[in-house]
Amino acid sequence: MIDRSALPSHDGVFAPVAFGANTVDLLDQTLLPGEVNVLELRSVNEIAEAIRVMRVRGAPAIGVTAAYGMVLASHEDASPEGMEAAAETLRSTRPTAVNLAWALDRMLRIYREIRGTSSDLPEDLLAEARRIHSEDIAANRAIGEAGAALLPDKAVVLTICNTGALATGGIGTAYGVLHTAHQQGRLRFAYACETRPRLQGARLTAWELVHDRVPFQLISDGAAAALMRTKSIDAVLAGADRIARNGDSANKIGTYGLAILAKHHGIPFYIVAPTSTVDVASPSGEAIPIEEREADEVLAPRGVRFAPEEADAWNPAFDVTPADLITAIVTERGAHHSPFDFGSGEDAQPGAG
Repeated sequence: MIDRSALPSHDGVFAPVAFGANTVDLLDQTLLPGEVNVLELRSVNEIAEAIRVMRVRGAPAIGVTAAYGMVLASHEDASPEGMEAAAETLRSTRPTAVNLAWALDRMLRIYREIRGTSSDLPEDLLAEARRIHSEDIAANRAIGEAGAALLPDKAVVLTICNTGALATGGIGTAYGVLHTAHQQGRLRFAYACETRPRLQGARLTAWELVHDRVPFQLISDGAAAALMRTKSIDAVLAGADRIARNGDSANKIGTYGLAILAKHHGIPFYIVAPTSTVDVASPSGEAIPIEEREADEVLAPRGVRFAPEEADAWNPAFDVTPADLITAIVTERGAHHSPFDFGSGEDAQPGAG
């Protein structure tokens, strides 16, 4: 078992990313679980490459990484033009995850406020990036408590992709709920979808479940319907990379199908994410940009070719689950129930979009 104390941490909490000695220290998740390697990134371009090829992934972790990337940018070129260019380089890497744009906009806002008055601009920007990181740790804890309260005692849950510490600044979002329930002695068993084509469930969620000693089994994505029909599943937990104002939620491809299956089988379906994932500028899921990735992720996963050389593939990284299939959206502010309206009232939140 991997000793997490040797990996990046923030405020003593394991994280896939942390700020080192003018470096962004990043656990390379493309190598897990076979190899544990911490990268020391020194430039905005290196940060952008790491986000683009998914050395770091998970919307909250991407946002934290981008915030630290803006600190590196201030060392490279702290002019307004230089900082704007750095933000655009980072912003272009993953279009669906709204936390990325949210963190960059927040760092730019602070930069504009303190430029010309700060005696140490990079240090002041680093303080803001660390606040973003610390806030995510606190949000994860609150999310875990709020979500665990929705589960019955001795719950059996199904989850997709990876939404744990590897994807966030803290204990995770959807994974944070099952982690908290497990710590409370209220989780009996977890099932994890392998999550094709990049296998984040098989490679990453399983790695975290083993580390946290949570009883679990992996299933192929296509086995979810049979699982719901033959096993007693109490809840489906999924994260989100962007939540529209009406509650439509974009998450890893396959999430929409799980929501349909859960509805058919009468199983609660929960979206779990921090409020920084809410995009009040998107009125519905129709406005959420869906990233399409390289065909080879499907044709030749992890470099092993399974399809004929002449074959092509469609490879959307995300799908959108309509709000009417979602039982509740759990944020650090608690559980929000239909009808969702994140543009006004108690569901509203500032800063995203």
